[in-house]
Amino acid sequence: MEKTLQEVENDFVEEFSMYDEWLDKYEYLIDLGKNLRPYPESGKTDDKLVRGCQSRVWLDYKVENGRIYFTADSDAIITKGIISLLISVYSGRTPGEILSDDFSFINRIGLKENLSPTRANGLVSMIATIKAVAEENS
Repeated sequence: MEKTLQEVENDFVEEFSMYDEWLDKYEYLIDLGKNLRPYPESGKTDDKLVRGCQSRVWLDYKVENGRIYFTADSDAIITKGIISLLISVYSGRTPGEILSDDFSFINRIGLKENLSPTRANGLVSMIATIKAVAEENS
């Protein structure tokens, strides 16, 4: 049976809590980025760029059976891990699930306060883009 959005979020919170040091958590993020499905070079176009990120982040999606499936890439290794984390949680969800979520698992992980201000702004932009896609398709 498929896990609920909250279960997936809780799994990531638990996963991050296994590491005491933020360096280890960054390593985990980097590993998430390495496991991101390959993103086509042809998809790296300006209209797919997430605005507000210092590094370049491309986010694309398709809608199938009322669910949104995201693909993404970034030219920066930690940012790639962050977008990988987000699409691991939100890809395959309905617009309603995404829009009704408060994204608080990000705070429970402690991610935002342990990123540089520019990366934290990028994280906010990625979340805003995911929400906008859900809004557009609801």
